[in-house]
Amino acid sequence: MLISLSLFQLPHGLPPTCLDLKTEVEKRFLRDPAWLPVHDVDDAFHKFLKISARDREVESLLHCSLSPLHSGLSVVRDPTTGLLLDFTEVLLEDTGLSAKNSLSLQRQPGPPSESLRGSNTNYPFLPAGMEELTLEQITKKSELEEEIDFEKDLLTVPPGLKAGMDFTDKEAKTTKSELNLLSLLSTFDDAIDALPEEKEGVSQKEETVKLPRTNSLEDLGIKDSGSSPSQPSANTVSLTEQKKKAQQEDKGDNKKWAVPVDITSACDDFYKRIPDPAFKYPFELDVFQKQAILRLEAHDSVFVAAHTSAGKTVVAEYAIALSQKHMTRTIYTSPIKALSNQKFRDFKTTFSDVGLLTGDVQLSPESSCLIMTTEILRSMLYNGSEVIRDLEWVIFDEVHYINDAERGVVWEEVLIMLPEHVSIILLSATVPNSVEFSEWIGRIKKRPIYVISTIKRPVPLEHYLYTGNSTKTQKELFLLLDPSGNFLTKGYYAAVEAKKERTSKHAQSFGTKNVSQHNTTASQDRAVWQTLLNYLSQRQQTPVVAFTFSRTRCDENARSLTSLDLTSSIEKSEIHSFLQKSLTRLRGGDRQLPQILSMRDLLKRGIGVHHSGILPILKEIIEMLFSRGLVKVLFATETFAMGVNMPARTVVFDSIRKHDGTGFRNLLPGEYIQMAGRAGRRGLDATGTVIILCKAGVHDMGDLHAMMLGKPTVLQSQFRLTYSMILNLLRVEALRVTDMMRRSFSENHRDTQAHEKRISELRNTLSSLPPLDSEGQLSDLLSYYHTITELRITTETLQRAVLESVNGLKALSVGRVVIVNNGQHHNALGVILQVSNDAVNRTFTALIICEKGNEEAAGDDQSNKAFHPIYSTSLFIPEGPCSHTVQKLKLQDISAITTKTLKVIPERIIDNYNKRQQPRFRLDPPGQAISTATQELLRLAEANPNGITTLDPVNDLHLKAVDVVEGVMRHRVLQDCLKDFHCIHSPTFTEQFARVQERMCVQEELDKLLFLVSDQSLTLLPEYHQRIKVLEALQYVDSTGAVQLKGRVACQISSHELLLTELLFENTLSPLAPEESAALLSCLIFTQNTQIDPHITSTLQEGINQVLNVAQRIGELQRECGIPQTAEDFVAQFKFGLTEVVYCWARGMPFAEIAQLTDVQEGTIVRCIQRLDEVLKEVRQAARIVGDSVLGSKMERASLAIRRDIVFTASLYTH
Repeated sequence: MLISLSLFQLPHGLPPTCLDLKTEVEKRFLRDPAWLPVHDVDDAFHKFLKISARDREVESLLHCSLSPLHSGLSVVRDPTTGLLLDFTEVLLEDTGLSAKNSLSLQRQPGPPSESLRGSNTNYPFLPAGMEELTLEQITKKSELEEEIDFEKDLLTVPPGLKAGMDFTDKEAKTTKSELNLLSLLSTFDDAIDALPEEKEGVSQKEETVKLPRTNSLEDLGIKDSGSSPSQPSANTVSLTEQKKKAQQEDKGDNKKWAVPVDITSACDDFYKRIPDPAFKYPFELDVFQKQAILRLEAHDSVFVAAHTSAGKTVVAEYAIALSQKHMTRTIYTSPIKALSNQKFRDFKTTFSDVGLLTGDVQLSPESSCLIMTTEILRSMLYNGSEVIRDLEWVIFDEVHYINDAERGVVWEEVLIMLPEHVSIILLSATVPNSVEFSEWIGRIKKRPIYVISTIKRPVPLEHYLYTGNSTKTQKELFLLLDPSGNFLTKGYYAAVEAKKERTSKHAQSFGTKNVSQHNTTASQDRAVWQTLLNYLSQRQQTPVVAFTFSRTRCDENARSLTSLDLTSSIEKSEIHSFLQKSLTRLRGGDRQLPQILSMRDLLKRGIGVHHSGILPILKEIIEMLFSRGLVKVLFATETFAMGVNMPARTVVFDSIRKHDGTGFRNLLPGEYIQMAGRAGRRGLDATGTVIILCKAGVHDMGDLHAMMLGKPTVLQSQFRLTYSMILNLLRVEALRVTDMMRRSFSENHRDTQAHEKRISELRNTLSSLPPLDSEGQLSDLLSYYHTITELRITTETLQRAVLESVNGLKALSVGRVVIVNNGQHHNALGVILQVSNDAVNRTFTALIICEKGNEEAAGDDQSNKAFHPIYSTSLFIPEGPCSHTVQKLKLQDISAITTKTLKVIPERIIDNYNKRQQPRFRLDPPGQAISTATQELLRLAEANPNGITTLDPVNDLHLKAVDVVEGVMRHRVLQDCLKDFHCIHSPTFTEQFARVQERMCVQEELDKLLFLVSDQSLTLLPEYHQRIKVLEALQYVDSTGAVQLKGRVACQISSHELLLTELLFENTLSPLAPEESAALLSCLIFTQNTQIDPHITSTLQEGINQVLNVAQRIGELQRECGIPQTAEDFVAQFKFGLTEVVYCWARGMPFAEIAQLTDVQEGTIVRCIQRLDEVLKEVRQAARIVGDSVLGSKMERASLAIRRDIVFTASLYTH
């Protein structure tokens, strides 16, 4: 109490307490119900009214772009004063065309956001050389089409939906609407012309209903004839155009599309013909460059196959300058990203207006010259990018890359998809079949391609063998191939001698072969390199590129040269400052990476290493230092020759064998030339030096000769069907996949033009042949012909089988009686006298009985074609006196082997016969041996007039192959059939049979040619049907070939499209965190095998199992549909070695620690993560199409998580 009293005496009373909420509510609520909004009826009612009685705006849900105006206004002026008199309405054409329904360049541009890359719902522009449909094709119906009656046949259920709507009026119809074209047309003044117009209009209406496959009226060349009666009907227009075209084609029949350009004679009038060149060079151009420029000025396509460092870039530069002058654009594509970056830097200095598009970089895409990788150009073409409209040139650099098994197909796709207005420039190393390749491009593009190739290298090469390995032997350099291409065996033997002197006595006595050819110890290697490099730097032969075909070997060789120092102090400081400047863009921790520190030490001494395991930024530093001449020795793998244009003075080959993924093999001439070609810098060196090291023993002379002087690899098609190609073409109805296959380089052997010509000739021949008489007895003549033809073919196959078998040949020995059938003899008996030894075209010399006067052999051509119209087994018996002949028979002349043999003396018979062939002995009587044999044969024939017993292939010769057994049975059946035909008894049988035979020969040739020109003969057609089956089973396309949602998603994805799409639709990525999904997707990119098992989270492990299950499922499905790849192989493509690395990287672990987690080299990790970013972008797009915004934003987060530090340092070339 006391306390409480004292509290009451506070100056300001009690402190305020928190009111009890419950009592507060009770007080307010029970006294004043309106305080709770539930009870405020009026207010609530007003609110309800607001919600229920609001105006519905259905249109706000639909986004419809305004339809284009179909007419415009034109002004009529007074011709003398120019006063405005009137406006008239002019109908515009092609207003309904858009990127979603037409392949035409007349279509309206899409939204600006899609102008660069296009969109995967766009149609591409019409590729050049794809024939637009002719009127005949349009009017001809395909099997799927039918006449539609717009009154009765309309569907009530749309395809693909379960239910539909029936719009037909249920009440009885009053009358059919009387509105027809005539009543519409009568509104025009000149209604008199209306009747013919109407008919045409109607027929066209029907046509538009039943067009085969096309996307816009404009493609068909049909305009609605109702639109303007004064115009001539569009049909007639396109027909006259067709006639013109046809005439032109007739003129250019059998025309060669590839035109080789002669570069031996100087091009004197160059400056007259091009007084104002688009680009002026500070040096005098070579003839091949001038010729190419003349062709470019004429806007022709060229293929320049020139030796390394001959100056192909001049052609590319001129094209870029031309397009800048013409205000058009050029696209320069290269196979490798590094090369794109270098070209960007080179062209940026020459022309300022240059942009770069690679998977991860996009620099000034609005420029007039765009540099990109071929894959990006392919997706731009498929997605109908607006850039294609302004495109004048596409330059393909390093076209010999089309031989690449993995990516070669991309070049072919791009070449096929380019539209007509784009000209093509192909730059390549020397290839033997440049004309054939250009012929292919010219044919599919229907335009000539000028082929320009250089004859020799501008800087000749000298090839040496090097056997030195110590200061004493350091000068042991032997010339093997001189600049004019002579192979010097003297040099080779000198090298062998030099090597021999140093081998042990044992090896000398047993030859050097058993020294292991390819393996030497590291210390031996080091001695060789140390010696050679000292020697070369004394002789001022640096810079040197040393090609080594293994990355570890490159690193070891460079590291072992600890005492070698090739740079002066000035050069050292230059290297140091360049390194410092270049590495400033890295974060502090990244500058201390072990690879960078060790490389810095090597670079200062003038030694560099270049292979795919090196960090990209280091590679670029090394390339730049090398091109400045500060790196004196560069240990590089083959990629350096392919992707980097950096010549040296000397090229050294560490070995001439390399591992190509399956096993070790010698270098191919093409590879050797490509690498050796890096030697010799134009304008700096008189000759380039190529040195082959002989570390263990001297290489085999044959191998060396083949490698140095062999033909370089020909360009070969690597065309294959990919799912994304099929889906991209299927979503555009007017382009068929078979069109793409028919135009591929792999189908280049199909000479369709010549075939077509021959087909029309044969058709004319057929129509001019006399008609067949098929009345009465001759009614079964045709089936008789087919039966006897089949019998003949069966007999021939059996003969071949017998004669190729061991037993058959044994039976055909000297003295065997055979039945002979050819143009001259019919079922005549003969006896074999001699059998030739060659197994390929074995001939049998035989004595055959014949009529007197029929001894001379008939001409060969006739003997093959004619076969006897009546099949009979009865033997030939001469009507008059029996004569004989000795002839060489081919296998097909012997129709059966009898069971009989005769004792003959072959030499005597042949000698006697040959003697009596001479004019002076012609009338002598035949010798004893011949007479006896002839009499014996005649006796046999007379004893068995209806046929003699022959050796049965199955029972007597014991041939047990299935086809032989079946053949024998078929033979019997056919023989029995022949008895039942009536036509044999007809008096005119032989003459009619000859007619049938002539007719059928023509028909058979025609059918064969028709098959060859048709799609059925495409090599890849079966595989195409198999892949379509796979896509149907996975519901990417429906049974009619229309692309479904899954197919649209797969179009977005460039590699492993099936697996990724399946993962998307199965929500595999949904439960994973962003960094886990990035780690999981790394399996699509990483291709190496690793020794270290990654440690990963359990959710990620589940994800991996899911990916493997999906891959297994797709692999098995492909197998079921007939694709040869096994499910195991399909699953094995996906390697999960980098999952942990990527996971840790996405979670922010520094690069130095990540490199410790795996045995994969740093450069490979960086490249893998860079490409992973592209995959994440694709998945993000795909998720947007599906409408999965959560996944989309997750991919974006994953992308941001991996885009950091050293992995995404911008290239030195682009900044």
